[in-house]
Amino acid sequence: MSMITFIAPSILAADFSKLGEEIRAIDKAGADWIHIDVMDGHFVPNLTLGPKVVADLRNYTKKPFDVHLMTSPYKNWIKPFAKAGANIITIHVEAQNNLINSLEEIRSRGIKAGISLKPDTPVEKVIPYLKYCDLVLVMTVNPGFGGQKFIESQLIKIKKIRSIIENSNLKIDVEVDGGINKTNAKKVINAGANILVAGSSIFTPNSNDYSKNITELKNST
Repeated sequence: MSMITFIAPSILAADFSKLGEEIRAIDKAGADWIHIDVMDGHFVPNLTLGPKVVADLRNYTKKPFDVHLMTSPYKNWIKPFAKAGANIITIHVEAQNNLINSLEEIRSRGIKAGISLKPDTPVEKVIPYLKYCDLVLVMTVNPGFGGQKFIESQLIKIKKIRSIIENSNLKIDVEVDGGINKTNAKKVINAGANILVAGSSIFTPNSNDYSKNITELKNST
């Protein structure tokens, strides 16, 4: 099945001293979504940003904000990030028990609901929740820090998830986050992903030509 590939630059790899300018730049460079990692220092060993920052950044672009909650618990963060301007909120299958209620709450706010799984989490864990989701996010690195190497074994998981979605006649995006670059992007798309989250390969240290980096990533698929 042919799908349009979306690129969602992860601002975790951007210059935090000028996030507004960075978001405006990737918007103009051709980003489809803006991926925002929210980390609490508990579920993952890092801290990033909160709803106030997201609300302020909303003024710099009209592109969809793809908010990935790496928090535990996450239920108390759904409303604040929805009000801050999130268009998609993704929660982790490993983080809490009342997943269905939380996914329904996200959708009730008029935004897309996603569910994510870490590299060590089997596909079977997300199957009961697929009909409540608009997106499945497959982590291809261990979450918490940017710049990690892509875990090749996760290609099998991507294929399996895409197969389950199609066999269930569901319309769900498959997003992949972690170590994505122009070398492995084609393999990820061929496995069944249609949204690529990329950080270090777009916000490269030696080049601020984000348009070139995004175009190369799209063309590699």
